[in-house]
Amino acid sequence: MTEIKKICVIDGQGGGIGSAIITKLKDLFGEKVEILALGTNAIATAQMLKAKANRGASGENAIVQTVGKADIVIGPIGIIIPHAMMGEVTPKMAESVSVSRAKKILLPLSQENIVFSGVAPLPLPKLIEEIIHKHLKHYQKKEEQSGS
Repeated sequence: MTEIKKICVIDGQGGGIGSAIITKLKDLFGEKVEILALGTNAIATAQMLKAKANRGASGENAIVQTVGKADIVIGPIGIIIPHAMMGEVTPKMAESVSVSRAKKILLPLSQENIVFSGVAPLPLPKLIEEIIHKHLKHYQKKEEQSGS
């Protein structure tokens, strides 16, 4: 299990999903992990910063340059689909997230013409709880054991 230093949360449109994720990440990690808010637009970034992300940036270049330096990237599935989120996700953004060395934790939420077979339709709060308890909680235990 590797140590997490940097988590990028990517969202678009109004930033509500990213804000909810960041709030839970802050509850879990406090200031032990740097949480970066990457918005496909300035409104999404501003909302995620209000949720207490450590830093934030908006747009294609910010996402392309930052996801390669992350340990974990979290967001809706649309962040790896070119032209998703009503066109806010550019092909370059989608590619940079997809090829990033970071572990990607994607929410099966889509307004695109995509159907997720075999995935139970859960409400957003349940999906976020699953991210925390199933995919990230064990990192917190490692942090506590190492005395960080």
